[in-house]
Amino acid sequence: MVDAVTTANNAAGRINAGQTMLASNFETFLSLLTAQLKNQDPLSPVDSNQFTAQLTQMAGVEQQLLTNELLKGMLAAQGGGLGDAADFIGKEATAAWPATRFQDGQASWSYELAGNAASATLQVVNGAGQVVWQGDAPDKTTGVHDFTWDGETTTGGNAQEDEVYTLKVVAKDAAGGDLDAQVLTRGRVSGVEMYDGEVYLTVGAAVLPMSSVIALEEASSAPVDTAGDDESLLASVASAMNPLNLLS
Repeated sequence: MVDAVTTANNAAGRINAGQTMLASNFETFLSLLTAQLKNQDPLSPVDSNQFTAQLTQMAGVEQQLLTNELLKGMLAAQGGGLGDAADFIGKEATAAWPATRFQDGQASWSYELAGNAASATLQVVNGAGQVVWQGDAPDKTTGVHDFTWDGETTTGGNAQEDEVYTLKVVAKDAAGGDLDAQVLTRGRVSGVEMYDGEVYLTVGAAVLPMSSVIALEEASSAPVDTAGDDESLLASVASAMNPLNLLS
């Protein structure tokens, strides 16, 4: 992806150089044409066909300048978008996005409830819009909760590897009213790509638009503190080897 950004920047540089040359030639052409019209012999004016050809050339140069402006704008948009998205790689992202791939025997999502739910049902939907699994949410309290689906369906059969599935949440409060809920995709950003003019991120097993990201954090790299466990283990060994304990 970084190569794509570099290529876009190089192309933009070439367009700028070409545009500068065209603009210079365009100004020179106008100056020469104006001088020609001012100093033409009244008894032998410029041939109309020649004059028309010169105007056509001038219009072509002007059109080329406009085309270069458009190309430069497109490259700037694409290169800048990918450049900004490249900074996301390696970070932990949270996106309001419900679709992910089923791979390695599972599919994982998170869901968020706006309040404590009296009932909350999760539905896994396949690409054809069919509910293939349905069940109670594992946690119905306020906040964000994780859910992993093992691929077993309630309609018979099993999930297919690399197929995309969507999670839906239907939650009710104690009064039976609808409770606000949303499905989240969380994970480390491992790649970026441009599709149809929009930047997409690879987050875990999901590919989602960058615009759906609602939170971004540095990836945790803190070492696991096992000192407490080691001390507990040593204390247990010392207690077991105590002569008084052995006699008892």
